[in-house]
Amino acid sequence: MTLILGWTATAVFVTSYFFVRPKVLRAIQVLGAILWVAYGWLIGATPVIAANALVCAAAAWTLVRDRSTLSGD
Repeated sequence: MTLILGWTATAVFVTSYFFVRPKVLRAIQVLGAILWVAYGWLIGATPVIAANALVCAAAAWTLVRDRSTLSGD
């Protein structure tokens, strides 16, 4: 299970480079970071958890920020 999660997180991370639309890119980054946090938790790697929690927060914040900017808020 852990190995599959790690490879899935890797695949999601790599595929994020193929998206050019910022909204889709950020959503894929959030998903990948969540998978990496779960993987880090399963293997007990605090640096993996911390780094990807920060990536997830930054990607989610920019996704929400860009969405509100587009709607005129």
